[in-house]
Amino acid sequence: MKVGVIGLGLIGGSIFKRLKAQGYDIVAVSSTQTGENIFSDYSALKDCNFIFICTPIHTILDVLDKLTEVIPADTIVTDTASLKEFVTKKSYSFKFIPSHPMAGTEFSGYKNSFPELFDGAKWVITPYDNTDTSPLEKLIKDMGAVPVYASPKAHDKAAAMISHTPMLIAQALFVASFDDDLALKLAASGFRDMTRLAVSNPEMAADMINFNYYNIEQSLLKIYSVIGDLLKNYDKDFLTEIALKRKNMYDKNGKNIL
Repeated sequence: MKVGVIGLGLIGGSIFKRLKAQGYDIVAVSSTQTGENIFSDYSALKDCNFIFICTPIHTILDVLDKLTEVIPADTIVTDTASLKEFVTKKSYSFKFIPSHPMAGTEFSGYKNSFPELFDGAKWVITPYDNTDTSPLEKLIKDMGAVPVYASPKAHDKAAAMISHTPMLIAQALFVASFDDDLALKLAASGFRDMTRLAVSNPEMAADMINFNYYNIEQSLLKIYSVIGDLLKNYDKDFLTEIALKRKNMYDKNGKNIL
């Protein structure tokens, strides 16, 4: 199988490095990187069996349109964007399987990508037609990730709650502290960990909010309601239950084991 990667940021770079290390015949198209098997023109993808699109969310639809001019109908394509429903609004001339690796760091760019990024991570597959997903499953497993299936709509709702909304809250918490010099001077590990997502890639962050606004708004309303309930009945037994469930959700390496 020959694999192509479009976009060599953190995700694309990590896919490229991992599959290359495992002996796959792999090429990449990038506007920022150069090197062996890295090209600037989409024609380099014309004989690929499988292609990963790892460009920013707002560029995905344009990339999909460009691919229709280059690749044959039996090529399998997936995108790795953190939103899935918006790419399912149209059909494509090739085999398209939307997906999303639940992996990343607060750092961006090819220089921060590494082959082990996906080890133990969930990788959501959101098929919306009858395309065989087994080739994508194999690649996902070869990169150390765990395939999980969901509908595009369910994925976007879940992503809002566990990814996009936490990022927005982290940014809001940090902004709210701007005018409190003492608070910032005293801030230690709790504030550091709570605001880690405030350093997310700005382009990616803007896309997440703009493309998933409704689901994020609903998540915020739910969180606001839960906070109100907690404040009215800040019960020690319930807090203990929360702490136990949180502790049992991740292994010692920080990987989700649910």
